[in-house]
Amino acid sequence: MATYKQLIAEKEALEVQLAEVRATEIAGVIEQIHTLMAEYELTVDDIAPKRRRGRPAAAGKVSKPAAKAKSALPPKYMDPKTGATWSGRGRVPAWLGKNRTKFLIPEA
Repeated sequence: MATYKQLIAEKEALEVQLAEVRATEIAGVIEQIHTLMAEYELTVDDIAPKRRRGRPAAAGKVSKPAAKAKSALPPKYMDPKTGATWSGRGRVPAWLGKNRTKFLIPEA
């Protein structure tokens, strides 16, 4: 049975050998890539386009017809002190409190 030191030495020798073989194979792969790029007249931008910041564009997405302009909803609640109103949609304003009935605007 091999000792710990012997196994570590074998591991280091294998790692050196792996690095050498990888470097040799990478050189061959890079040469193949250069050959194919020249054959098909490709550039680096064709292979790896520049990344843009922000949200990526939707590829192949069908555009929707123009949406109608949203009209403002009529207010349902009003603060008598400040005159502030709320339509009942979205975040509830702090002035509304728990009892909403006293702030209701009577329907015309």
